[in-house]
Amino acid sequence: MVRRNLNDLLSFVTVAREGSFTRAAALLGVTQSALSQAIRGLETRLDIRLLTRTTRSVSPTAAGERLMQAIGHRFDEIEAELDVLTELRDKPAGTVRITCGDHVLRTTLLPKIAPLLRAYPDIHVEFDVNYGFRDIVADRFDAGVRLGDTIDKDMIAVPIGPALRMAVAAAPAYFAANPAPKTPRDLVAHRCINTRFPTRGGLSVWDFERRRHPLNVRVDGQIVFNTTPPIVMAALEGLGVAFLPEEEFAPHIEKGRLVRVLEEWCPPFPGYYLYYPSRRQPPPAFSIIVDALRLK
Repeated sequence: MVRRNLNDLLSFVTVAREGSFTRAAALLGVTQSALSQAIRGLETRLDIRLLTRTTRSVSPTAAGERLMQAIGHRFDEIEAELDVLTELRDKPAGTVRITCGDHVLRTTLLPKIAPLLRAYPDIHVEFDVNYGFRDIVADRFDAGVRLGDTIDKDMIAVPIGPALRMAVAAAPAYFAANPAPKTPRDLVAHRCINTRFPTRGGLSVWDFERRRHPLNVRVDGQIVFNTTPPIVMAALEGLGVAFLPEEEFAPHIEKGRLVRVLEEWCPPFPGYYLYYPSRRQPPPAFSIIVDALRLK
């Protein structure tokens, strides 16, 4: 049997996944020229082109895609098994990658994980703040965080926070110039601060419910954001009516900087969940983080 250079295969998998020699070289800790040479050598030995190179991107050919499907997950399995070996150490170690939104990161993840990181200095956590529905398997994340009703059924879902409520709020000055809405339908006559999430593409629909009767409203306004912190800032500036989890507005409502309306149309709903694919034997560092985040 011909011995293959596993380093060259790993180089190919990394370039194919990253779509860039620059990013792949940084991940592997090698120079771009050494990486290019390794890929060329692999293609020469196999006598087939594996990557299509342009000035802007790199993508697998049909043969490269087939090779990726055959061996890519093998390297993931090897990496996972090596992580499991940390059980033999005195202290768990390793890096856990989590994709999430900034609100749950500030209110739930960091407060729960901070004591763990102080107790386990060899555990590292990488957060990817992203509002799109990332494919955590394809993007090589260990876990993601979403609201419970948006998680695929084939994922393990662990509750990490209590039930949530949405809130509709605006600055006192805004409502001084515009009559407060009595029902969600009245919002169509207001300037609303909108949200556009990358996965959904269009502007978010504001979902309400009263006495088990749902009501969805499409609102309009002068300003759109794709993250939540600037929505709060815009509301405080009097630029319109905003719609976010009530925790985002709570301190400003308490101090009178924002006025809440339509509260009876915002019932509780299931909160945030940590989700991840089933693994036969998860690394100890990951198991410790899941346990720390789990809603007690």
